[in-house]
Parts: sequence; C-alpha cells; structure tokens
Amino acid sequence: MNVLIVEDEKRMAELLSTGLKEEGHTTTCAYDGEEGLSLARNYQFDAIVLDLMLPKLSGYEVARQLRGEHNPTPILMLTARDTVEDVVKGLDLGADDYLTKPFSFDELLARLRAVARRGLSTSPKLQVGDLVLDPASREVSRSGMLINLTRTEYNLLEKLMRKHGHVVARQALIESVWGFDREVEENTLDAFMRLLRNKIDRPGMARLIHTSRGVGYYIRQEAQ
Repeated sequence: MNVLIVEDEKRMAELLSTGLKEEGHTTTCAYDGEEGLSLARNYQFDAIVLDLMLPKLSGYEVARQLRGEHNPTPILMLTARDTVEDVVKGLDLGADDYLTKPFSFDELLARLRAVARRGLSTSPKLQVGDLVLDPASREVSRSGMLINLTRTEYNLLEKLMRKHGHVVARQALIESVWGFDREVEENTLDAFMRLLRNKIDRPGMARLIHTSRGVGYYIRQEAQ
C-alpha cells in the first residue's frame, strides 16, 4: 500500500512510517492538516492515517473536505478522544474506521488492511485499449492474457492508467511510487519503466506506454 500519514507528533509519524515500510509499504508523512489535505488532493494513496488533533486544519476538517470533493481514499482516524460523540463525528464526516491512542501496531496494520480492501472493492477497473488493470485483485491483463508485474511495476502502471492520456511528470511518478522521503535516482525510474514496457508493449502489439522527453511518461492508445 501507498499510505499517507497525517500526524503532527513527529516521533509518532516516524514510528508509523518505519513500521509500515518494514511491512513492505510506501509512506508519505504530513505534519499538519493543510499539508495532509494538499497531498491527499494531488497524489494517489491507498489509505490515509489521519490524526484528529492537528495544527492549521483538524482531522475532522480534512476528512470533511476530502469527502466533499468526492475523494474516495480510505481514512483510518487516530484519536486520543474515545467518547462516542467524537468517534461518531469522525465517521459521519467520512472516516472509514478509527483507532484510539494508545494502540498496538499490529491492530493498526489489521485495520489499515481492512479499510484499504473496502476501498479497492469499490474501485472500477482501469482500461486503456486492450490493457486492463483491476485494483481489487491487482491483476493486469492485455488481450485477455495475464501479465505478471512486480509491486513497483504495478504501482507505476496504475499511476499512469489513472492519468490516462496525460503526461505524468518524472518526479510525480517517483514520489507516488517510492514516497517523498526516499532518494531515488531518475535512472532508477527509467530502468523500471523499461522493464514495464517490455511486459506491456510486447512485439506485435500496439504501443501504449510513451515517453515525453525531459518531462515524464504517459499511457495512451494511439489512433490506428
């Protein structure tokens, strides 16, 4: 999963980020509500871990604005308040589940997996030409033939397909797939894109993945 952590206690955010990375996930951290809202609006995440008591914008307000904009990303609330009124308010504003501090990391992982699965179950399949990606099963096929992708290759392809027809900047791809706090060289991105192309655009097939030189990559079915 690619997880956005919105938590103003930096030590807590770092612990969550480290634990999720050790489980094989990608994380991005924001330390106030405004930054978290901006990241959630502009980048694709599989889930958001959202503290309620945040500077600049509260977690309640972040959730309210995201749901008002029809952003479907699953939200797991973190709260030090365990009163029924506080929990109900968060859920009514669009959060999918909640955890009361303190909590065990194993419980957070389980709840995060559950809300992410619920989000995926409502995600429609993505299609460009004869290429189909199913976010629920993470299966990719072309002309009915399944394509075996690594996690990184899949994440790159999903990002491109969600921006179908539009160029995705190189840095945006790196940040979306590897996270904001990882130093990833651009030639690493190019190497993975070559591997992805070799699997998607096989000999005899119409080319779908294209390069915008010096800018980024895009996916589009060219007119015959």
